[in-house]
Amino acid sequence: MIKIDKLSKQYGDKVIFKDLSLTLQDGEILAILGPSGIGKTTLIKTLTGLEEAQSGEATMDGQDYAISDPAFTSQIGLIFQDFNLFPHLTVRENILLAPLTVKKMDRVDAETKANDLLTKLGLSEQADLYPYQLSGGQKQRVGIARALAMDPQVIAYDEPTSGLDEKATEQVVDVMLTLKKEGVSQLVVTHDLPFADKVADETFDFEKEVKR
Repeated sequence: MIKIDKLSKQYGDKVIFKDLSLTLQDGEILAILGPSGIGKTTLIKTLTGLEEAQSGEATMDGQDYAISDPAFTSQIGLIFQDFNLFPHLTVRENILLAPLTVKKMDRVDAETKANDLLTKLGLSEQADLYPYQLSGGQKQRVGIARALAMDPQVIAYDEPTSGLDEKATEQVVDVMLTLKKEGVSQLVVTHDLPFADKVADETFDFEKEVKR
């Protein structure tokens, strides 16, 4: 279980959210709902260390952390809205990069893991293609594979269905529900209510819950 308590973020005098608290159970999908521009993306960037919080604490598996502690933020894998794949690297190389450079994994072990993820996410045939050769849904699945390659405690998604057609959206739904069955905790920021209805165990209404 992950619990976030009294998380606050502001830019200068502008308060984005204040004293925010939420809980994500093991193997749960929590959808954070609300209109665009309200601060949902800032929330997950703060949880993953890409933005600095003014205050806040986190508890993960019974251990307490400052919200900005890399030991906490590194346990949350982020899938970006615009995918952020490296255009000069193949699908396989995109997945391998962080395990090899950040975790210093043995290359054979990293390649075995990458191949397993490619198979799991239906990307084996695209392994040697470059991002420009992929559909939006395939790019989204590569982003998920890249996050999973780092063995995070939580996968966080920023508007994962944005710009995707119905078929690609269903593929993302299928992947998320499969990961849920495997016990992966997932946090998804979205304003796509039909999508949230399909995947979420619980919802967090950002507009109603957040203090400013």
